Amino acid sequence: MFDSLKYVVLVALVLAGCTTVPPAAVHQPMTARPAPAAEAPGGNGSIYQAGYTNRSLFEDRRARNVGDTLIITINEKISASKKSSSTADRKGSTSMTVPLLGTLSGANVLKTPISGSSESTFEGKGDSSANNAFTGTIAVTVIEVLPNGNLLVSGEKQMNINQGGEFVRFSGVVNPTTVSAANTVSSTQVADARMEYKGTGYIDEAQTMGWLARFFLSVLPF
Repeated sequence: MFDSLKYVVLVALVLAGCTTVPPAAVHQPMTARPAPAAEAPGGNGSIYQAGYTNRSLFEDRRARNVGDTLIITINEKISASKKSSSTADRKGSTSMTVPLLGTLSGANVLKTPISGSSESTFEGKGDSSANNAFTGTIAVTVIEVLPNGNLLVSGEKQMNINQGGEFVRFSGVVNPTTVSAANTVSSTQVADARMEYKGTGYIDEAQTMGWLARFFLSVLPF
């Protein structure tokens, strides 16, 4: 029983170590094939080939159908800042005198004035800023044509360099009217845009906290 359990654990660890593709948060799938074109009636000629394409010779090559490709020009620059400050000040004082206590011996000592004061001060400041830039180009595929004509696109670019890999992913909803004659569109004109830039390899692993350290970081109260 224990030998089989050790074997299962070992296989799971090996499979986990072999998993090099990071999970994706973009729209799935990241590619799609066009539907088979219906064969048009008629014979083939020197120019016309039946079923070769479903587009007219006078149409441009802008993406409009499932399986068409589109070039996304990523040009994202986001800058945000926030600053806040608050101050509170409160002061108070009081003074009183204890009266004489008749003819009791030593009562004159109790006629000493009694005073007290309190002071409370609070000051808080906060300042945060963020600057992000993401530029580049990526080819995506139309994976769905929405009822209103908008195109749901998604794509991935993989680059393996020496001991590591880079994954660039993009997805979003494109309005066909924003696609240029060169079949390109800016990422700033894509709705519900999702962009990812992830890496794999020992360099990326060296910058990632281990799972045991993350566990203790989440459960330790100090």
